[in-house]
Amino acid sequence: MQFFLTFYSSNILDKSTSVQQVLLSACLACDGCVSENEGQRISQQNLDELNHVLALNKKCDTSKHKILMVSVCPQSLPFFAIKFQMDVPAAAKKLCGFLKSVGVHYVFDTTVAANFSILESQREFVQRFRRKLHDSNAMPMFTSSCPGWIRYAERVLGSLVTPHICTARSPQQIMGSMVKDFFARQQKLTPDQIFHVVVAPCFDKKLEAVREEFYNSILETRDVDCVLTSGEILHLMEQSKVTVEEVHSAPLDHVFGETSDLGVTRHEGRGSEGFLEHIFKHAAKELFGIDVQEIVYKTLRNRDFQEVALERDGETLLQFAAVYGFRNIQTLVHRMRKGKVPYQLVEVLSCPGGCLSGRGQAEGEGGRPDRPLVQQMEEHYSSLPVRLPEANPEVQRLYQDWLDGHDSLHVQQCLHTQYKNHSQPPSHIPNSDMQW
Repeated sequence: MQFFLTFYSSNILDKSTSVQQVLLSACLACDGCVSENEGQRISQQNLDELNHVLALNKKCDTSKHKILMVSVCPQSLPFFAIKFQMDVPAAAKKLCGFLKSVGVHYVFDTTVAANFSILESQREFVQRFRRKLHDSNAMPMFTSSCPGWIRYAERVLGSLVTPHICTARSPQQIMGSMVKDFFARQQKLTPDQIFHVVVAPCFDKKLEAVREEFYNSILETRDVDCVLTSGEILHLMEQSKVTVEEVHSAPLDHVFGETSDLGVTRHEGRGSEGFLEHIFKHAAKELFGIDVQEIVYKTLRNRDFQEVALERDGETLLQFAAVYGFRNIQTLVHRMRKGKVPYQLVEVLSCPGGCLSGRGQAEGEGGRPDRPLVQQMEEHYSSLPVRLPEANPEVQRLYQDWLDGHDSLHVQQCLHTQYKNHSQPPSHIPNSDMQW
C-alpha cells in the first residue's frame, strides 16, 4: 500500500502555487509538518525564481543585479553524466559551461563542504563516545545530513531522538555559509548581493534551505536562496533548447576565487557522503589505535539496513548501522523505544538506496525509483577517485583563513547548528506508528 500526502509545490512552467499528491516515501514534508509560511517559501524554489534573477541581471538597473552562484551536489553529477552520455568529470564541465552560458557567474562543487561536515561529525562522535558513561544522550549519535530524516525526528519523534542528532551542518548548509561568508568577503560582496542556488538530487533539500537558523534577519538573506533538483536543471536545458554538443565545457570554480581543474572526487560510502565509513575508520584509529583498511557490511533486514562492527579479541568495540528509507527508520525507532539499539552511530537517510536515489533525479513510473537509472548512477559515482577530507590541503587552509582554527567560535557558528523538539499533538502530525 502507498500513502500520499499534501505537498506545496509550484509547476516549473506556472508561477501559481498548486497542491499535488506525492508519495510519502518521497518526502516527509506533509501538511502537518510544513507551516503555511514554509510551504510558500518552498513553492518559490523553482525555475521561475532563477529565471527572475537572470532577467533582473539583464536590465540596466545594476543596483538590483545579483551575483549568481550555483553549488552542485556530487550525487547530482552522475545523473548528468548519464543524460549527457559521458563520464562524470566531463559532465561536470558541460554542466558548468551551460550554467555560465545562461548567466551564472560561479559554479562550485559541494564536496569541499562535505569535507567539513564529515570532519566535524568525526570529531563530535569521538567527544560523545568519551562522555557516554555520564551522558545518556551521547550515544547513539545519528547523522544530520538528510533533511527528510531531520524533519521527521524534530516534528514526530521529538526528545526521543533530537538530543542524539549530530550538530554538524549538512554539506548543503555549510556550502551556503561558505559562499555567503568566506567567498563573499573574498569577492568584496555582501551576502545580500549574492543569489545562491544549490543543485541537489532531493526535494527535501528545499525544505532545509528555508529553516530559520539559516536566515540572516539583518540582511534578509538565506545561506541558500534556492534549491533546484537535478531534474529541474535538466528541464532548464530543455527550455533553453541547447544540445550538450553545443555547450562549451568550463572548469568548476573554487571558493578561493580560482578555477578548479583538480577533477571530481567522492567520499567513501555507497553513493551518499560516506559519513558512516569515515567516522568508523576515524573512531577506530582515534579511540582504539586500530587502522581499518576495509569495512565489511552485514546485511540485516535488507540492503538498506546494514551494520558494521569493530572487534578485537572477541570484544565488540564499535557497532554502527546504515539505515536508509522510512520503513527501516521506523524499525530503528521501534527498537530505540524498547532500548534495543546497540549502535554507537547510525547513518540515517530517508531515501532507500541513499542520496543517489533522491526523487529529484531518480523517480520513475508511479513515483517509484527508476532502478536501472539508479544502478547506472551508482556505477558512475563509484568510478570516481576517493579523496579523504583529512588529506585535502584546501580544507585545512579554509580552517585557518575562514574559520580562525579548528576550535574557534567561528567553527561553531558556521559549521554547526542545533536540532530541537518541535513535536506537535498527534492530530497535527503523521501517525508515528505508520508503517512505510
